Amino acid sequence: MLGFVALNMFVKRFRFRVYSIVYTHNDEIPRAHMGDLFYDIIGREVFDMDNEMIRFFREGSVAIPRLLLTSYKTLGLNETEFMLLLHIHSFLEQGISFPTPDEIAARMTISSEMCMQQLRKLVQKGFLAIEERMDDNIRSECYSLDPLWEKLIRAVFQEQKQEEEEQEEQLYTVFEHEFGRPLSPMECETLAMWMDQDEHDPIIIKAALREAVLSGKLNFRYIDRILFEWKKNGIKTIEQAQQHAKKFRKNQVKQDQPYKPTVPIYNWLEQS
Repeated sequence: MLGFVALNMFVKRFRFRVYSIVYTHNDEIPRAHMGDLFYDIIGREVFDMDNEMIRFFREGSVAIPRLLLTSYKTLGLNETEFMLLLHIHSFLEQGISFPTPDEIAARMTISSEMCMQQLRKLVQKGFLAIEERMDDNIRSECYSLDPLWEKLIRAVFQEQKQEEEEQEEQLYTVFEHEFGRPLSPMECETLAMWMDQDEHDPIIIKAALREAVLSGKLNFRYIDRILFEWKKNGIKTIEQAQQHAKKFRKNQVKQDQPYKPTVPIYNWLEQS
């Protein structure tokens, strides 16, 4: 059923219509029955609208990948091209594999001629493909959005690769800053091994470096030991690393404290 706000809108909308009917025709309707007439009309209108909304919902919806929505500009698509591809996506989901420019343009604010030009442009730019298929020995053409999805996947991988390269660059810079000198070839190789072979995240490696600085043991061997312990304990996030380091330092403080016997020792020197 419709919500309260929607029902209130219908009430306001049809109240004028009801009283117009009553007073225009000069019907002698007792005021006691005017409410019945009003709510009877409102009830029918709401029921009709309810059925109409149900019909709309039954038509389904178009699922738009969030990644496409946020990345179409990066892919080199403008708003018209983006909407055109979405409409083709909608047609394909409806089972219409090769909509005409007229059918597509009817849903947009562009002409059929402009739609045809844009379709040709999308094919040339590699966002859209026209494929042939055989159904019951009948050859037909259909649109395919596979080129669009492939471009989107490549763009995601490229972005991730770029982020990883930037993180690695920053990692080398941070190490050189903390050591106060350029890293040796062996140290650079160790850093690469931590990331490639041991699969440590650059953020975790930075955290291990920070822990070595706080411990006053700034050397690659100590950092490697920290990373080994963290991996053994399943530490993969910066929060887990911080908690583990805090716990380790707390235990170290306890171990460094001198032993105090629980049983008091008798001082024979004070005996008179």
